[in-house]
Amino acid sequence: MSPSAYLQTRQRLIAATPHEIFDVLANPAMHPVIDGSGTVRATTGQVQRLVLGSEFGMQMRLGVPYRISNTVVEYEQDRVIAWRHFSGHRWRYELEPHDSGTTVSETWDASRLRHKWMIRLLGFTRTTGQNMERTLERLAALFPNEGR
Repeated sequence: MSPSAYLQTRQRLIAATPHEIFDVLANPAMHPVIDGSGTVRATTGQVQRLVLGSEFGMQMRLGVPYRISNTVVEYEQDRVIAWRHFSGHRWRYELEPHDSGTTVSETWDASRLRHKWMIRLLGFTRTTGQNMERTLERLAALFPNEGR
């Protein structure tokens, strides 16, 4: 399988400031709201605002319920936030300001996993790109562009 299947990025221009978008991304309680995969159900633990090194958990469901642990591994206020799952793959958001809003780039990076066959077997290499597009749509829907 192509290495690019394990490293995917999607972008969308959103009619909001980087600060407004970053506030959503840095709040784990908002992750189920914007999740385009339908697998993120709720946050676990007491973390209300993510910062570099934050550890937070999510209740998930992919056929059966499970929990996943994450650690924030990149953090630049209003610019970049990324977290790593316990298995090593990362979710990363980059925010680039523009006159009409912010370009949000979401990247899923499973390129460093040792057991890539499992990710492929579960269908993530086929569905993750579409799920990221839905996530960016849901994020954009939080910021109606009226009055901007």
